[in-house]
Amino acid sequence: MWHSGQQPKHTELEPGDEVVFCRTGLKRVATMLLQRLSLCSRLSVGPKSLRTSTRSVSQGKNPTTSPLVRLHAVRQWSNVPFLTVPLARAHGKSFAHRSELRQAKRIVVKLGSAVVTRGDECGLALGRLASIVEQVAMLQNQGREMMIVTSGAVAFGKQRLRHEILLSQSVRQALHSGQNQLKDMSLPVLEARACAAAGQSGLMALYEAMFTQYSTCTAQILVTNLDFHDDQKRRNLNSTLHELLRMNIVPIINTNDAVVPPPEPNSDLQGVNVISIKDNDSLAARLAVEMRADLLIALSDVEGLYDSPPGTDDAKLLDTFYPGDQQSITYGTKSRVGIGGMEAKVKAALWALQGGTSVVIANGTHPKVTGHVITDIVEGKKVGTFFSEVKPAGPTVEQQTDMARTAGRTLASLLPEQRSEIIYALADLLTEKREEILSANKKDLEFAINSGRMPASMLKRLSLSPSKLNSLAIGLRQIAVSSQDSVGRVLRRTRVANNLDLEQITVPIGVLLVIFESRPDCLPQVSALAIASGNALLLKGGKEAANTNRILHELAQEALSVHNVRDAIQLVSTREEVEDLCRLEKMIDLIIPRGSSQLVRDIQRAAKGIPVLGHSEGICHVYVDHEASIDKVLKIVRDSKCDYPAACNAMETLLVHRDVLRTPLFDQIIDMLRTEQVKIHAGPRFASYLTFSPSEVKSLRTEYGDLECCIEVVDSMQEAVDHIHKYGSSHTDVIITENEETAEQFLQLVDSACVFWNASSRFADGYRFGLGAEVGISTARIHARGPVGLEGLLTTKWVLRGDGQTAADFSEQGSMKFLHENLPVAQPLTGQRTSN
Repeated sequence: MWHSGQQPKHTELEPGDEVVFCRTGLKRVATMLLQRLSLCSRLSVGPKSLRTSTRSVSQGKNPTTSPLVRLHAVRQWSNVPFLTVPLARAHGKSFAHRSELRQAKRIVVKLGSAVVTRGDECGLALGRLASIVEQVAMLQNQGREMMIVTSGAVAFGKQRLRHEILLSQSVRQALHSGQNQLKDMSLPVLEARACAAAGQSGLMALYEAMFTQYSTCTAQILVTNLDFHDDQKRRNLNSTLHELLRMNIVPIINTNDAVVPPPEPNSDLQGVNVISIKDNDSLAARLAVEMRADLLIALSDVEGLYDSPPGTDDAKLLDTFYPGDQQSITYGTKSRVGIGGMEAKVKAALWALQGGTSVVIANGTHPKVTGHVITDIVEGKKVGTFFSEVKPAGPTVEQQTDMARTAGRTLASLLPEQRSEIIYALADLLTEKREEILSANKKDLEFAINSGRMPASMLKRLSLSPSKLNSLAIGLRQIAVSSQDSVGRVLRRTRVANNLDLEQITVPIGVLLVIFESRPDCLPQVSALAIASGNALLLKGGKEAANTNRILHELAQEALSVHNVRDAIQLVSTREEVEDLCRLEKMIDLIIPRGSSQLVRDIQRAAKGIPVLGHSEGICHVYVDHEASIDKVLKIVRDSKCDYPAACNAMETLLVHRDVLRTPLFDQIIDMLRTEQVKIHAGPRFASYLTFSPSEVKSLRTEYGDLECCIEVVDSMQEAVDHIHKYGSSHTDVIITENEETAEQFLQLVDSACVFWNASSRFADGYRFGLGAEVGISTARIHARGPVGLEGLLTTKWVLRGDGQTAADFSEQGSMKFLHENLPVAQPLTGQRTSN
């Protein structure tokens, strides 16, 4: 390795070398390197001159045996701050899981005909191509080796030739024919090879212009089937590609459609509006294996591989495809352009997979994802269908969700007493299996401590104790009692007309996804609430609590087995990314995050089509009024901040009335906080009152989650309310005062989920509210707000019981009249069953 600023030695670059260009002297170094490679004066010439400058292209062999190669666009080094020229690495087995795709070094991107061409099949989809080029260039500049196998020459040539044909017609004929007749004028059938010959140069010029915008050099390589049948030509092709990659150039490969053999009958041209482009799927697979690529990305006009033809009622997109599943797939018709269908893509993908290259088939035409589809795949996100040789031992997360929904509907149909029995059984198991639970928890704690990466507050959340398990069991029994009248409860009854009665009843939401970190006690709590409300549950816990979560989930399923609904609660133990789970909008009805504010924000961002119940921050305030009791202030402030600083309902900002400053009360507050070792940050106004103030707060909108807090001064209760609305998170806010009128105004004006008078903010908790447990605290404006217990996991449906009535019966000419009479609410009879 050598850097700019050093005098490079006269040496040849060998495989395994790495060249690093830094900003200092960048242009000079780049020029010297290119001169050494003898490219600067030969970039625009044909194969003969290229052979004299790049020894690996021809290896001294007959020039006619080399594939046609053409280099484009000298790299503009001057605006690249840092660049690594990567070289090929040793090729191993294909990746077993999507998350490993981040390690892909050498990547082949295959652009299908439907991706490259416009909807009218004449010309190129420039917007899609531009976004694809941007992604490829970005990955190239990250140090990866990118290759493109592209279609599009025929489409580009067809557009060009049609234009030329129209222009070649005589002006007189065009004038006498009339505009309408000109539009209907028939064009001759364009032969595919002629279109390819006319379009190749334009297609490559377009790629060249686009890649130049990202200071990326490209090279065109045209191949035919014959190139792969001749060993010498195949070796030359391999050598050429390796040399281009060694020089950090993006090869753009295409079949030479201008000289390909005639198409087979019933396979290519079937009319003027169909573009004949040779199958590039097998070409991409062959090149990927020959070049020992780590990843082949095949972009088409479908989302991926379905278990039946896309568009059919039961078609399901397969996230992962295994070679043994091939017999269970039913293929549909091929895409609107090209000669390769999904069956051809699958065969090519399996061939590449067998050769050690991982494959993803995805949609490259969708306007919402085209701009990041390639980078998403490389980042390991769930896009398209991933081909893997390693089949997981357990079910996929999609299969788990299906199992949970099916069992959840059975759970919802059980009698209330039966659901209560399950929860009682789970509470008993927490007591009976206490030693096993604590032993598993000890393993998690030891691993977390030894890793040294977990803060003390997270360790405290991770830890379980006999008293904690006892409290959990008590809370679960409370839920069991409250679940007796949850599902199927009648909220409203209306007599719409004679013999037409309407009821609104409670039903489960459906499938809940709860994502939690370092809180194994969350698992039995949420499980009990899901059972009581008849909801199916998908759990995703943090890996730091893997052992504890595993045994707690086993106990939950053991309790569910009492009434044969074991699968209603599923623990996701596969290597699923949280962002991927948030994309299952057709399978999950509600996401409930339990963890850090960053986790909640990430989930809220990722869950585009699924509602998220929770809060991203817990910035709770305690306002000390000038008419507050000293004893109450010290007691409440201490508990709000110091009882559990990491909790979301802990005080983060202490607001103090101006008249309290320089009083014994304020001095006692400061002394108490110092005694409790609370670090104090001064708000801007508080700092202005002090000669030597504590460190001034960086932001008044900070959740410390530790023994830290901000103190700020306000002039009145109304100013405290304004401060809370501006800097708070609508979680929990407290006023301490002996003035009832001031307190009632505060309770009315503050727009938070929980507002307290002379009580600690730590009371914002489902267990303390008597809900038995909570799935979280919501600061949302709709559905549930505050601590969310059993009621927050229910929704409603309307049940109408009639006797043959129709809407026409109530029209002006109809014989019936609406009554809309409110009826007494009667609960379901014993044994009534209701499902969602």
